[in-house]
Amino acid sequence: MTQRPEFEFVKAAACRDARVNNCPEVALNRPGVVALRDSQRPDTIVTMTPADWATLTAAIKGGEFDLSA
Repeated sequence: MTQRPEFEFVKAAACRDARVNNCPEVALNRPGVVALRDSQRPDTIVTMTPADWATLTAAIKGGEFDLSA
């Protein structure tokens, strides 16, 4: 059985400041999988396909999930 590599999570540049303690983290190091987690809950991981990731990020950029509306 081949072992899958661990996810290598990274934070957005804005979240690398030590004063910011809760940020989403993304891992793109496994082919065909995008993994997301909350830095305060690192054991809970959500995975999706790259196509689903593209759809999600396009919706966010388009304001579909704007909480200030």
